[in-house]
Amino acid sequence: MPYRWSDPAPDDTRTLTLWPHRSLTTRGFVTFIATSAALFGAPLLALLGTPALWVILGFMATSLAAIWVALTRNQRDRTVSERLTLTATEIALTRHNPEGAQQNWSANPYWTRVTLYPKSGPVPAYLTLTGNDREVELGAFLTPEERTSLAADLRSRLAKLNVT
Repeated sequence: MPYRWSDPAPDDTRTLTLWPHRSLTTRGFVTFIATSAALFGAPLLALLGTPALWVILGFMATSLAAIWVALTRNQRDRTVSERLTLTATEIALTRHNPEGAQQNWSANPYWTRVTLYPKSGPVPAYLTLTGNDREVELGAFLTPEERTSLAADLRSRLAKLNVT
């Protein structure tokens, strides 16, 4: 699961950290680009010495550049993270966006509601927290199954917190 609860601090504060899947490592990126270049270039051997080589080479270079840009953008977008801090008196969510901007939300955990929209949200299993007259999305980058599991886990932790 791309999220983890911290061990409780001495003041019983718990922190949930969420991050997107990061399956493509830097080494994998280099390997993929190199392999793509080799596979694109292999058929060019038959065109050596012909004018068609330069035309095909231009298209190949454009394709590799597009793949490079797309994968680089994807790596940048995966730097997003969310941190939810849960105490007896406050629940606070901080989202760190890829551009460096930070978004904050906080509310009283007693009045906070966890809502999972199975089909009516913008994505399947749309997960939100409502409190302080505001509804915020949680774990937008998680899969529907992970959001469903997180919703149940968060409801359980809020219920335990509100009972004691």
